[in-house]
Amino acid sequence: MRAVLQKVVQASVTVNSKVVGQIGKGVCVLVGINKDDTRDDMEYIAKKILGVRIFDDDEGNMWKKGTQELGLEVLCISQFTLYGKTTKGTKPDFHEAMKSNGSRQFFDDFVERLGQLYDRSKIATGEFGAMMQVSLVNDGPVTLQLDSRKFTYDKPDPALAEKLAAKAAAKKQRQNGFTQNQNQNQNQNQNQNQNQKSLEKVETS
Repeated sequence: MRAVLQKVVQASVTVNSKVVGQIGKGVCVLVGINKDDTRDDMEYIAKKILGVRIFDDDEGNMWKKGTQELGLEVLCISQFTLYGKTTKGTKPDFHEAMKSNGSRQFFDDFVERLGQLYDRSKIATGEFGAMMQVSLVNDGPVTLQLDSRKFTYDKPDPALAEKLAAKAAAKKQRQNGFTQNQNQNQNQNQNQNQNQKSLEKVETS
């Protein structure tokens, strides 16, 4: 599970020209759900969102207070594109994201869990699956990336790995060829020098 958390002065979500969720000071969170996510991932991200210290204390010291500690608001927006891959071609690949039929319930359960850990009245959301316009005033700016698996979902792409290996092999072959040519040129120069010396000896004898 992934989240992009932004410290905001205010934030809102609009669908079809209607505001469906808005907050004042707090955090705006884009939430991505992986196809392999479990309740453990949900718990990790929920607690991080509420507890991460991105706010100042009363004396103005930075990174001292979290959202829950200060009683601030949370705007959660489902964002499957956080699992988009662009390693091949120019079209993003979203196969790592959970399918909509499962992710809708997972997101609802996530919001419910946030409410259980905190205060449901302080949590606003967008509209799942809708085309949304998100407006916010980022304070700082402060933006953090959170990941329940610390980005270990990403597995090496076999095709890409094969391509890189072939490229490395070709480079090594070129280098070996260059070295061989250098050695051949050195041998030719040595032979030419030896022949020249032999001719000089014959001419002086």
